[in-house]
Amino acid sequence: MFFKPKKQKEEKKELLYLKNIRTGCKADTQENVIRQVGGMLVESGYVDEPYVDAMIEREKSFSTYMGNGLALPHGVEAAKKEIKASGIAVMVFPEGTKWGDETANIVIGIAGVGDEHLRILGIIAEKMLDPDTISELLKADAQKIYEILSEE
Repeated sequence: MFFKPKKQKEEKKELLYLKNIRTGCKADTQENVIRQVGGMLVESGYVDEPYVDAMIEREKSFSTYMGNGLALPHGVEAAKKEIKASGIAVMVFPEGTKWGDETANIVIGIAGVGDEHLRILGIIAEKMLDPDTISELLKADAQKIYEILSEE
């Protein structure tokens, strides 16, 4: 072949897809919840499989529980190479799920290319400071959650 085929321009991924929002989740172990939310990141092409183990590693060294019923699991720094695109996945536990010594109602798995994870964490944390937003998310369907989390 005398020419290199043009690389297909990869479609930029949305930060959140409707399919990555699960409502009405039942309590499970912290590790299983991280594996589930991490699995959504893998299935959507945001990360490679080893990133999920890195999310569990992060939790062992430093809790990602933020208060207000919110946990934001993400991988350790060494797993950055496993991230293909920035994205989030959401699980809502109306009855809560054990998160260390706390109870999480909303778990948002995060993968951020470069330093984007800091921007993503900041946006989510700001939205979740309002207890009304948390209670609204707990009762909302996936579409409403998508709208709340997608607005800048």
